[in-house]
Amino acid sequence: MFEYISGRLDSLTATQAVIDCGGVGYLLEVSITTYDKIQHYRDSGEAVRLLVHEVIREDVHQLYGFADEGERSLFRLLIGVSGVGANTARLMLSTLTAVELANAIASQDEATIKRIKGIGAKTAQRIVLELHDKVKVLGAVASGQSPTGSSASKEEALAAMTMLGFAKAQVEKVLATLDSRLTAEELIKEALKKL
Repeated sequence: MFEYISGRLDSLTATQAVIDCGGVGYLLEVSITTYDKIQHYRDSGEAVRLLVHEVIREDVHQLYGFADEGERSLFRLLIGVSGVGANTARLMLSTLTAVELANAIASQDEATIKRIKGIGAKTAQRIVLELHDKVKVLGAVASGQSPTGSSASKEEALAAMTMLGFAKAQVEKVLATLDSRLTAEELIKEALKKL
């Protein structure tokens, strides 16, 4: 129902943000990652824009806010896994960035996923099993399978970053300025610094 909410950041904690939009305060549950990205809006007075995912249960309606599409997309994939609720998915995205978590899933790194509070061996296995194919592009990057010094590295970096929600044209422009001898993983890291 809600795509995004834009307005003045009325209050912010590490887990919640209240956005004043037209005189109505919307309470959004946020990850630490999103908190880090939007905290400068608290003092600046500028309008903040958060992408939204609404969770409706019998007893409560909750809004989850995300600074970027990559984090929201991964959140939606995570809550589709049996045994992973919205709060668990938010905790996972607070512990690891969306890129780190997607890479752990794609490379079947259950040990990294199990280190997240509240995630046991069975849940980690289920997440990897159900989401591995959905984050496959990032899996190649995480496991270091990308060829060095080729256009394939740039193509892989482009695919990974567009999957995370960055605009294709913007990513292509940034990648064009980077050394083509870098691996896809290095290209992504450098591009993220410039976006």
